[in-house]
Amino acid sequence: MNTTHNAPRTGRLAGPPGPTTLVEVRELRKTFAARDGELPVLEGIDLKVHEREIVALLGRSGSGKSTLLRCIAGLIPPTDGSVLYREQPFVGTNPGIGMVFQSFALLPWLTVQQNVELGLEARGIGPAERAEQALAAIDLIGLDGFESAYPKELSGGMRQRVGFARALVIRPDVLLMDEPFSALDVLTAENLRTELLELWATGDFPTKAILIVTHNIEEAVLFADRIIVLGTNPGTIKAEVNVTLDRPRDRHAPQFEALLDHIYGIMTGRPTSDQPATVVNQPQASGETPTVMLPHASVDGFSGLLEILRDAGGSADIADLADDLSLEVDDLLPLIDACLLLGFATTDAGRLQLTDQGQQFAEADIQTSKQLFAHVAPQRVPLVRTIHNALARAGDGALKQAFFLDLLRRHYSAEEAQAQLNTAIDWGRYGELYEYAADTDEITRNLEPETAGSS
Repeated sequence: MNTTHNAPRTGRLAGPPGPTTLVEVRELRKTFAARDGELPVLEGIDLKVHEREIVALLGRSGSGKSTLLRCIAGLIPPTDGSVLYREQPFVGTNPGIGMVFQSFALLPWLTVQQNVELGLEARGIGPAERAEQALAAIDLIGLDGFESAYPKELSGGMRQRVGFARALVIRPDVLLMDEPFSALDVLTAENLRTELLELWATGDFPTKAILIVTHNIEEAVLFADRIIVLGTNPGTIKAEVNVTLDRPRDRHAPQFEALLDHIYGIMTGRPTSDQPATVVNQPQASGETPTVMLPHASVDGFSGLLEILRDAGGSADIADLADDLSLEVDDLLPLIDACLLLGFATTDAGRLQLTDQGQQFAEADIQTSKQLFAHVAPQRVPLVRTIHNALARAGDGALKQAFFLDLLRRHYSAEEAQAQLNTAIDWGRYGELYEYAADTDEITRNLEPETAGSS
């Protein structure tokens, strides 16, 4: 039908109004104090949550997912940028949200009903109305019969139901959920997910939108209409994926599996094997400072993954690997990252594939694999190279661990700096590039070890 005659004078076609924006994040940046200044956690985040949609924030540990959720809730302020509720700024907590935490966060000295009533009491609602609304929320979430129970009497799943009832009783516009199922056993989590999605589908859900933080890719695809994938160091929006699958969603449908593969491909995006990781600063007297994070993966872990790939013919679907090995994203992706960083594997369309060098490593005996690793690691892993080069310049071939921690703390929190160094020490020791003595806290260069090979 031609509607041009109804167009306004600007020449734009008149159409139905767009979806109501409940929450908007504009150019949000969040930093925390660090030893050498500010540590960036989130950078340049733009995000909208519309009425009648579920949005998933998906990312690895350290991507700032929970920090972003707390900024949206008004629990912590952004360093720069803004958060709007129905196009208006707010002071303090966001008036339009309810929140469900991973850790349940119940008050142990209060009953189920008293815990659920907390938010209503804070809003000044009288006892009779408070009790009526709390009992309705308890009934909605399947807690009938437990009104007078204390948290210690409840299972983990029942405690989380109390958390949901407490958030929903105030009938918020947006329900924020911070990994609400990760502390539950697999069956309990699955049951609670299913019940919530069924309740959402009825249209009787007492909230207009849901924003869920997760590191579980399958959970994100099950729940969301849109998936926002966050990168790390600092957290930025890496991709936005629209999910158009009908509900209820079948995990075994080809479209579902294809979407899983697509998102795994986004999350495993790294330089390919012929593109070595780069560093910002060239080596100086104090060593170079790497900008590529070293994945938290043990040599045994990624070696085992390479052997599994070898036995699978050199290639495997990443989503199938996660399923077959019963590994979460935060367990599997660091192993994949290590293989990619070392040039032992590549990814393409959601599949992990061995390179020729990875095939050699997977098939080699222990001494040959150590020689290959010792040759590759200083070339491809910036932090291993930093340690190796700095020890070569040191007169006695030894440096305190604190020397490298000082370099790393310019870019990472104290906790992450220590984790990065621990992994680099383990990798270097495996390749017999250097040793570490806990009693003296020194890293010492190996004198031309045979396993190091030529470089």
